[in-house]
Amino acid sequence: MVKPHWETEELIENWTLLPQELELVKTKVGGNQIGFALLLKYFQLFARFPDAVSSIPKIIISYIANQIARISPKLIKTYRQRAATESPYDLRQHKDAIRYTLMAAFCYSRSQEIIDNLIELLIQIIQRIGTRAERRINKELVDDFKLVMGKTNLLFRIAEVAVDQPNGTIQQVIYPVVSQQTLRDLVKEYKSTGTAYRQRVHTVMRSSFASHYRRMIPQLLEALEFRSNNDQHRPVIEALEILKKYAHNKARYYDSSEVLPIDGILKSGWKEILLEKDSFGKERINRINYEISVLQALRERLCCKEIWVVGASRYRNSDEDLPTDFELHRQVYYQALTLPEDVETFIADLQQQMAQRLEKLNRGILNNSHVSIIGKGKGLIRLSPIEPIPEPINLKHLKGEINRLWHQTSLLDILKETDLRVNFTRNFKSMGTREIIDSESLQKRLLLCLYGMGTNTGLKRINTGIDGENYHDLLYVRRRYIHKDQLRSAIAEVINAIFEIRNPQIWGEGTTTCASDSKHFGAWEQNLMTQYHLRYGGRGVMIYWHVEKKSTCIYSQLKTCSSSEVAAMIEGVLRHCTSMDVQKNYVDSHGQSEIAFAFTHLLGFQLMPRLKRIKSQKLYRPYTGQGNAYPNLQPILTRPINWDLIRTQYDQMVKYATALRLGTAETEAILKRFSRNPFKHPTYLALMELGRVIKTIFLCQYLEEETVRREVNEGLNVVERWNGVNDFIFYGKGGEFASNRLESQELSVLSLHLLQISMVYVNTLMIQSVLDSPHWQQKLTANDKRAITPLIFSHVNPYGTFKLDMKERISRLTQQGVA
Repeated sequence: MVKPHWETEELIENWTLLPQELELVKTKVGGNQIGFALLLKYFQLFARFPDAVSSIPKIIISYIANQIARISPKLIKTYRQRAATESPYDLRQHKDAIRYTLMAAFCYSRSQEIIDNLIELLIQIIQRIGTRAERRINKELVDDFKLVMGKTNLLFRIAEVAVDQPNGTIQQVIYPVVSQQTLRDLVKEYKSTGTAYRQRVHTVMRSSFASHYRRMIPQLLEALEFRSNNDQHRPVIEALEILKKYAHNKARYYDSSEVLPIDGILKSGWKEILLEKDSFGKERINRINYEISVLQALRERLCCKEIWVVGASRYRNSDEDLPTDFELHRQVYYQALTLPEDVETFIADLQQQMAQRLEKLNRGILNNSHVSIIGKGKGLIRLSPIEPIPEPINLKHLKGEINRLWHQTSLLDILKETDLRVNFTRNFKSMGTREIIDSESLQKRLLLCLYGMGTNTGLKRINTGIDGENYHDLLYVRRRYIHKDQLRSAIAEVINAIFEIRNPQIWGEGTTTCASDSKHFGAWEQNLMTQYHLRYGGRGVMIYWHVEKKSTCIYSQLKTCSSSEVAAMIEGVLRHCTSMDVQKNYVDSHGQSEIAFAFTHLLGFQLMPRLKRIKSQKLYRPYTGQGNAYPNLQPILTRPINWDLIRTQYDQMVKYATALRLGTAETEAILKRFSRNPFKHPTYLALMELGRVIKTIFLCQYLEEETVRREVNEGLNVVERWNGVNDFIFYGKGGEFASNRLESQELSVLSLHLLQISMVYVNTLMIQSVLDSPHWQQKLTANDKRAITPLIFSHVNPYGTFKLDMKERISRLTQQGVA
């Protein structure tokens, strides 16, 4: 009989799984892992197998289970969704093991979401304190600001008369040389810059923080546990503990014996603002001033994950975002990314590509009438506008023919026809263990729910006029059957069906390019997703679309207005789950950066942006000591690439690229480590340098070839066209997301995607049916075929049918009519 009580040292000595034993355990599946591990260690210790599970103490089972550790995040997500769809009564009916598993998964996932949301709230509060103060002071300064020119000359004139007439008064000596109004303007200008400006901003920040925000910050800090893997950021952690310690203390200053961390917290130039003298004339740091500085330092480090939070998901320890077995399977991961393991081979290939592209651009730029470099010192790039292609002459007639044959086709019928052909509703399975609705009724209710969410009209409105259905039945199907992953699977099936039915003679061969861009939608604002967008002048959210060359959207995602478009772009290319192999991705200026160029190269696809500030772009040199190389490009050339940075961090860069490919964490969570920040992580510097290499190669090609510039513009025009059709379909409630629940918003986005992609599917069939006739085959020109798009909707009715019976009246109205 195994003794029931074991000390920690005994557990470690006798029941710890060695690395080779852990590898054996990983070959087993599910619950067999812990059973195999227990049998293995039991046999090693007692040279026999246990008679029953009950003969092994629970403390040993728990110790072994903690070593096997991580459950699949997908499994946790499945259990969480199942628990969320069941009522408390249904949960209580399960056996203990099932009930506790479901509730544990739900509570674990929900606690991570709550902690992430608390961190987002904390970051937003800290940012709001500073931005509102700056906005208020800037407005005051703009109202009475006047720039004074020639300040050096004014100073000389004042100094000259002051030296000549040292005993004169200001009115007699200074004002005749420099007027009183000019001196007032000088004072205002000084107060708008430097220490005086910072003093005014800090005064407003202090007032706002002390009177409002300070009451809620202690509760947030108390609920979160902050940690850092870098000793450089320990002072901030220590400062946070001091803030918690003095949270309920009313004193103006900290205790004189308290050692306050200063380095890494107080910004340069702010120290004189934060210090003040007490009643004894001794310099002290005011508590409110110090708290503001600590919170600002915390925000900077949270945004780049230098400080992480226990129990969080997006803001967890950044080391957990990386694959744990990278060193063990290093060769496999390099092969998956088709990258050489030898860094010298990697660098030599890039150097050769850079040199060839620069040399080719240098030879041809003088003869290129569309590109020129102006200015000798800091050169600027000038690009001529791309000449428009002639309008297709027969597409208008084609649309007219489709409108004649399928006039006012119902959007709901289009969704139904797509399902009858593709059967995408088979992807919607109940989160429970059994299904009680017959397949025909379920299919009908699924289509109604998807239509109601995709048009934003809602389930109550869509239920009106549908015989045999009611709102509660639709709501049951919506809660039990429709979830994000299932919707993505249905969308992928329709997309793959579009690729299969396409006639290559009309649409051309399969494409490997797509364009990505975002569109702003209004949304209710009592949630952390909704943010104010300056360009659109209102609060809302963004939907980021990935649309291939022939108007088929392969991926969609909901994001905040301020979140990274680079992360969204990479996410869509990696997670679209369709049969398409994306090799090129077109973006506008917001979807590109040096980090984006680096990661897209490592992940095996080409980033092709339309750069807004093309005139100020610079090209980097591939080698040192060749300052006179590429003479025709000298005005736009800058320093050589630091290849040693790439050389030393190559393995780490591949490790992070592997994490993105495998999805060990959210794409945006991984890329937070490489956002612009004052803490230069070595891998961040190397990625920036690699990004400059890839960007230089792309820029050379972009400037040299007009076909590349046209290709990028045409790709982005397609995604703009897709954005334009969104409003036609998502017309309910003014096109605004009328929910504060993130899950509801995501389902609306995906339902809109499914509806629009179904319209593309049916339109593809309609266009091909018309063009099957010899008449149309002879009529269409090459230019017509180039411009054909399935994103047409003049023949579609998204609203349903309206019935007007003049003999039918509204019943049970007590007051008689006037007429």
